[in-house]
Amino acid sequence: MAENTNESVFAKEFAMRLSKLREQKGISARDMSLSLGQNAGYINGIENCKSLPSMSAFFYICEYLGVTPGEFFDYCNNNPAKMNSVIQYLLNLDESKFEHVYAIIEDLQ
Repeated sequence: MAENTNESVFAKEFAMRLSKLREQKGISARDMSLSLGQNAGYINGIENCKSLPSMSAFFYICEYLGVTPGEFFDYCNNNPAKMNSVIQYLLNLDESKFEHVYAIIEDLQ
């Protein structure tokens, strides 16, 4: 019985994370389902804890959302797609601009 409870908790966490990342992308569950080549209710079924995706479908979901599988499960990272964009911007800054941004971030803490 404990195993079913753990599976239920996992399914709920997975569903909430999927819903949050999908909403951040600004797309409906139906449109995402169809974009992934699935039936119109596919994502809705996952988000309502009625099913879980296969491993290959999970990778397609991550690709569609613009996140890695690790980022999908990194619940501390509330917006991994934007975080990746910020990192790319930072990587393209020259040293002086980077130091300015760093100082701003330190000040915000």
